[in-house]
Amino acid sequence: MRAPLRLLPALVLLAPALAQVPQPDPFSPDPVLSGLIREALAEHPDLRRADAAVRMDEERVPQAGVLPDPSISLGLQNDGFQKLQIGRMETSFYSVAFTQPLPWPGKRALRQQVAALAVDFSDATRVRVQLGLEADVRRGYAALLLIREQRHLQGQQALFLEQAEQLARTRYEVGQGSQGDLLRAQLERTRLQQAVWSLEAEERSAVAGLNRLRQHEPADPIPTTAVLADLPEPATLAPEAVEARSPELASARATVKQTEKQLELAKLDRRPDFALTAGIMPRGAFDPMWQVGISISLPIYGRTKQQRAVAEHEHHRQGQGSEVESVRTLLRQRTEERTLQITALRRIRDLYREGLLVQSEASFRASLAQYEAGRAPFLGALEALNGWVGDQAAFLQTQAQLQAQHIALAECALGPTVPVAGGSLGSASIAAGAAAPAVRSTAKAPGKAQDSGPASMKM
Repeated sequence: MRAPLRLLPALVLLAPALAQVPQPDPFSPDPVLSGLIREALAEHPDLRRADAAVRMDEERVPQAGVLPDPSISLGLQNDGFQKLQIGRMETSFYSVAFTQPLPWPGKRALRQQVAALAVDFSDATRVRVQLGLEADVRRGYAALLLIREQRHLQGQQALFLEQAEQLARTRYEVGQGSQGDLLRAQLERTRLQQAVWSLEAEERSAVAGLNRLRQHEPADPIPTTAVLADLPEPATLAPEAVEARSPELASARATVKQTEKQLELAKLDRRPDFALTAGIMPRGAFDPMWQVGISISLPIYGRTKQQRAVAEHEHHRQGQGSEVESVRTLLRQRTEERTLQITALRRIRDLYREGLLVQSEASFRASLAQYEAGRAPFLGALEALNGWVGDQAAFLQTQAQLQAQHIALAECALGPTVPVAGGSLGSASIAAGAAAPAVRSTAKAPGKAQDSGPASMKM
């Protein structure tokens, strides 16, 4: 009897796992992902707070264009201190006066324009919250798919290791193998069990993160049928398109316009304001008196007040202009980095599909065949399996980081690209496989605020 023939059922069971991953269909949006995004945008308190801030600033616009509140003055003029002389003396009377301040023409319109530009600023902040929230959901969903595919890969590895242990035991019992082969197979299964428990915890954590974004209980299940390859094909965006979407750039530009209006208003503040006064003085038995007057403010401290205000806003305008250029430069840098990363990761992904996975599978099959024929040691077949698992894991990581770059590009994030984090497959010998391409980024848990813009955009 040839004991290695017992390995054939393992090959049959592993055949579907060794098949090439299907091409993604960019025209089939995932309904689960769409539902998660819709729930997050409808329920998240950060977005509701940003919406309220926009409405609050909108209410300030009409207020800024209204005339200052008028005032009413009540008075009494009396001759002597002995008794009230109204009606007895012509110079004794009551007085009622109405005063309406009138700013210099153009000031009210400029104040209203300044308030309207504040709405543009708060709306840019709301857009940043919305883009960040949607990106967090997409990253969290991609991470969940990555972890579940990693768990599926662990299941395939566990299936082979079980068969390998049975084969090693049979060969050892009939004197064709060594006890070391059996012990190594058992060791790999134990290591794999550690990784399985760790990945289970990672999956629960990813589900809890998505549930927090959509304001659900942490343990609420999120069933998925898609895989990473089903997500939309990552596409690049022109720098002009990214600039048009960037809330930080829109905010900086709105601030420049607002500063320009404030500068115009500061120049008008060198002009005097007016106040119209009308009053009537009843005198009892005598005919009432009336008065109409106009008062003019005197900007006599213009050199140290109004002129300094003009200089202040001029410096502010210059600084904000530099801020716009700084944001645009950084945005173009990030866009170029992500475009290059997407291009490189696409090539690496295609190389895995068309070459590395095929070669890794062929190497694995060859090692199994040699072990079956007694021409190769058990460790050779085991390392070939671990190499195939490592290549499959690296392929999944490549797909995940390709999605991370795509999400960051659509998010117009100024900060480093946040990776799509999965779990660890565990076994030390898996390191023999290929490593996933590194993505220069800073890790962030799904749903955490990202410090990706100027301080003016932070809520």
